Amino acid sequence: MFRILLTLFVTFMKIGVCTFGGGYSMMPILQREVVRGKGWVSDEEIMDYYVVGQCTPGVIAVNVATFIGQKVSGVFGGIVATLGLIFPSYVIICLISAFLQKLAELDFVQHAFSGIRIAVCALVINTVVGMIKKSVKDALTFAILVCTFAAVAFFEVSPVIIVPSVAVIGLFFGREVSQ
Repeated sequence: MFRILLTLFVTFMKIGVCTFGGGYSMMPILQREVVRGKGWVSDEEIMDYYVVGQCTPGVIAVNVATFIGQKVSGVFGGIVATLGLIFPSYVIICLISAFLQKLAELDFVQHAFSGIRIAVCALVINTVVGMIKKSVKDALTFAILVCTFAAVAFFEVSPVIIVPSVAVIGLFFGREVSQ
C-alpha cells in the first residue's frame, strides 16, 4: 500500500511541476503518465473525470487528481494524489511570493510569462482537439458541440446549466453523448 501511495504522490508531483495554465493544459501529461505510462485509467475515464471535475466545486486539475488517486488506491489514494499535485505549486508560490513584486517588474520575467501563456494556449487547444475527436461521433454530438460552444462563448451560459441540459438531451435521444 505504501509503495502505490508513494508512486501516486511522485507521479502527480511530476505532473504538478509540469502543469502551467490549469487543468486542461494538464491533459497531455496525464494521458502520457497515468493512461499510457501507468495504465491506471483509460482515455474515456480521464474525459469523464474532466466532465465531473468541471461541474464540481474546486479546481479541475485537483478534482481530476483526486478522482484518479481514489480509483487507484481508495480515499488515501485520492488524498495523496491531490497532495502530490499541489505540492510543487505550493512550494513555488511560497518562493515566488517573497520576491514577486521585484520579479514581476523585470523585463525578462514579463517576456517569459508571455511565452508561457502562448504555450499554455497551444496545450489547451491540443487537449480540446483530442477531446473533440474522441467525443463527436455523429450529427447530434456535433450539434451539441456547436451549441454548447456558442452558449459559453457568446452568451456566457454557466457549465452548471449546460452539463445537465446536455445530459437530458442525451437521455431524450437515447444516446451516450460522451462516449
